[in-house]
Amino acid sequence: MATAKLSDIYRFQSVTATLGTAGQPTAEQFDAVKEAGYEVVINLAMGNTPRDLPNEPGIVAAHGIDYVHIPVVFDAPTDNDLSQFFAAMEANQHKKCFVHCIANARVSAFVMLYRVLRQGVPVEEADATMRHIWEPNPTWQAFIEQHLAQGASHV
Repeated sequence: MATAKLSDIYRFQSVTATLGTAGQPTAEQFDAVKEAGYEVVINLAMGNTPRDLPNEPGIVAAHGIDYVHIPVVFDAPTDNDLSQFFAAMEANQHKKCFVHCIANARVSAFVMLYRVLRQGVPVEEADATMRHIWEPNPTWQAFIEQHLAQGASHV
């Protein structure tokens, strides 16, 4: 059997040297996450759908990687979801983080907002990185625009 590679993970994207995003990895693909030096996995998927990985917390822990689960309802992201994500990113800012959901849609939007509102990355740059993965639907576009308009102080 071939060794899993990060590039095999659905919609994997290396955003920076210390931040990678993706859709749902398989259990075997977490070997590649570990080999790449990721120290934290942040999962934004709900955890209760057929596409979620059963026992993901245990699989990640078996690799010696910290695990954070912030379930975000795809059709209804909330300010609290984003606040929890920002807190998790800031708590792990000195670690290599792998952030995923099912299709790297929720993740790419949250990461875009984090990069702009907390790291000062230009909107155009962060937006281009997100749009390489997906074009946000109206719900997500409105969520993104609302948070960009409100700025970093409210989250």
